Amino acid sequence: MIDRPRTILQVLPKLDTGGAERVVIEIAEAVQSCGHIALIAAEPGALSNAALRTGARIINLPLASKSPFTIRRNAKRLEKLIREYRVDLVHAHSRAPAWSAYWATRRTQTPFVTTYHGVYSENNAFKHHYNAVMARGDRVIAVSAFVAGLIHARYGLGGDKIRVIHGGVDTVKFDPANVLGDRISRLSRDWRVDMDQPLIMLPGRLTSWKGQKTLIAALARLHHADAIAILAGGDQGRGAYAASLAALAENLGVAERLRIVGHNEDMPAAMMMADIVVNASTDPEAFGRTIVEAQAMGRIVIATDHGGARETIIPGETGFLVPPSDAVALAEALDMALDMSAEARIAWGSHARAHIRQNHSIAAMQQAVLNVYAELLA
Repeated sequence: MIDRPRTILQVLPKLDTGGAERVVIEIAEAVQSCGHIALIAAEPGALSNAALRTGARIINLPLASKSPFTIRRNAKRLEKLIREYRVDLVHAHSRAPAWSAYWATRRTQTPFVTTYHGVYSENNAFKHHYNAVMARGDRVIAVSAFVAGLIHARYGLGGDKIRVIHGGVDTVKFDPANVLGDRISRLSRDWRVDMDQPLIMLPGRLTSWKGQKTLIAALARLHHADAIAILAGGDQGRGAYAASLAALAENLGVAERLRIVGHNEDMPAAMMMADIVVNASTDPEAFGRTIVEAQAMGRIVIATDHGGARETIIPGETGFLVPPSDAVALAEALDMALDMSAEARIAWGSHARAHIRQNHSIAAMQQAVLNVYAELLA
């Protein structure tokens, strides 16, 4: 990456909202800031403008399709793109585009990097084969040590190819000092919440494995009977699931204490509103970006005790870990956190923010990825 400007092509299905998509944009920003050329091949989406603001060029390809025929055609399209733009390295962030990129890079002898962003369930031989492309990179980036162990167990890949690079958080954007009061006031008004009541937030899209039902069940068990729970995340077409959450809250007698607010663009202000931020995922998170963002905002986090959360929370210092799908344990942890004095919560929050700034900044993640590129381009 030093001798001359290099062209880095990242591939993913669509530039929509999500953790992997934001990582792609952050990497593109790092590539451009170093004087290199960032290309992103994907279908356009909600984050397209954010990608363009980094200086990256977006190439519209139908990479979201899982059709074997489209994946093969995309391999030819990517091969042509690699030759036309003289691409030096290809980085894949999702399985269907990774297959196309894998075949294209083998034909063009281009270095190939993958990032294993998810846990990817494997309940049959086909799924194992489909997922395996994410372990076929010349270097495989795992977003946590938990994921690195999973890759090794499934595919026998050794440490010579795997690089653990945790996700990063923008500690300027996610900084309590930079969130003005009017942003919080606007959200509290839109979401019909009284700032004098304890506020518990679960950020994340509305899908069953994110554990919204566990939080609602815990809400009904709280000693702090005035606490409000906010579910901040889009349903992405899962209207029936959102309706089932409202029905559960009604059945448990907490409907008036639940807010299902949909997707929110101003997550720093949303987290600043909250007293406690919860990650209640029933299945292990590969990393858990919202856990890191909440700690950067100085919030106490309660998360499920598995997956990447074990690597980003210091139990008893920056947050709590509870068993998965255990509403009783979650309620106990919430009551414990809400019982803390304001001074104690501020001290925990300061410790949490310092922990994130030291270990999980975007700058550290970006440099680590550039170092992986340099390994292959030296």
